[in-house]
Amino acid sequence: MARSQVAARATFGSIRAHSAARREKHLKRPMKRVVTGHDATGRAVIALEGPPAVMPELEHLPGTVLYEIWNTNAMPVPIDSGADPTQRALRIAPQPAGSVIRFVDIPPDTEEFLERGAERVGRAFGEMGSHDASTVKADSPHPLMHRTETLDYGVVIEGEITLIVDAGETRLVPGDVVVQRGTNHAWANRSGKMARMLFVLLDGRYETALGAALKGR
Repeated sequence: MARSQVAARATFGSIRAHSAARREKHLKRPMKRVVTGHDATGRAVIALEGPPAVMPELEHLPGTVLYEIWNTNAMPVPIDSGADPTQRALRIAPQPAGSVIRFVDIPPDTEEFLERGAERVGRAFGEMGSHDASTVKADSPHPLMHRTETLDYGVVIEGEITLIVDAGETRLVPGDVVVQRGTNHAWANRSGKMARMLFVLLDGRYETALGAALKGR
């Protein structure tokens, strides 16, 4: 095995061990990921079963845990029995023509975070491989305001979340679904308890006039 592969596996192993040791304080129940595939004869099989392989807790947003379930990097999606694609450098947005599905545990907002969180949000997005996603400014309604050029489906699984956009907000409870069309937004947790959301992100491109309007915002 190449030295780079050994180093990569050691890094992901460290992430898994670190996350596994800390996740129980966040979760009401364990999470199981099941991935199907085919054997050499074409029979359908259970290829993977168990916790997600990559479950990092963000250093600069303590309590925020990402559960990387799967991702793709082409459309149509190649149907094969390849390796787990989540074992790569973490990034919030999908690859070009790709998709990402993940769960996210969102801790309650604190007064300290609302007052000074913007100072470390950039570093947190850097942990997720998306330094330029943060749009927070001095007059932003929440420290986690951000935008990606993606179409996102967000589903509240547990707890309560408030979706904040530039010109409004709305409260969400389990079962509520948000279709996020590349907008500037933040997920605020004002409930005092942990919340969990499921996200599916699809790579996208802004319509020409909208893209022009967004420049500089």
